[in-house]
Amino acid sequence: MTLVGIAGGSCAGKTTLAEGLASRLNDRLAVLQFDHYYRDHGHLPMGERALVNYDHPDSLDGQLFVTHLDVLADGRAVEAPVYDFATHRRTSATDQVGPSPVVAVDGILLLAFPAVRRRLDLVVYVDAPAEVRLERRVARDVAERGRTEAGVRAQFAATVAPMHERWVAPFAQEADLLVDGLADPEQAIEAVLGCLAELATGR
Repeated sequence: MTLVGIAGGSCAGKTTLAEGLASRLNDRLAVLQFDHYYRDHGHLPMGERALVNYDHPDSLDGQLFVTHLDVLADGRAVEAPVYDFATHRRTSATDQVGPSPVVAVDGILLLAFPAVRRRLDLVVYVDAPAEVRLERRVARDVAERGRTEAGVRAQFAATVAPMHERWVAPFAQEADLLVDGLADPEQAIEAVLGCLAELATGR
């Protein structure tokens, strides 16, 4: 099994790339989203849940994620959690992922976890300017996550941007492939497919 990590800032284009790869490779590729491994905050009042720093590595259940990566590497399926971003809680549902010859994992903080980095066969970093990522995030969170534009912009300034500089951007230099989040996604898809072909040839 080949494990492809797709990292980069919030709304840089990671999920678009992962979904594009899935459309090209069909049942040969499964997608696992690190964002669904956020810890459940149901024990907190709703107002306090919104104040949690979701852009720090501590907000994610890295141990469960690594366990699931090892299960996938062993050729078995995992029951990935399903996270409700509107309520900041894990739902009772799970999503079966794998087994698959290639697994793409995408996440903002993917590379902030050494145990995750060690397991990746190919690391892709999707880069996009902060102002573009902010506008994309406003559009997504208002439409899909029940947020207000003012709230999204405040969160971006308070935690998203500073945590990006600390936990996301520094790892771009460790990527095997750097792609432009503003370019045609097909270019990034072709570049990743090329890298996968090289990995397969080298094995």
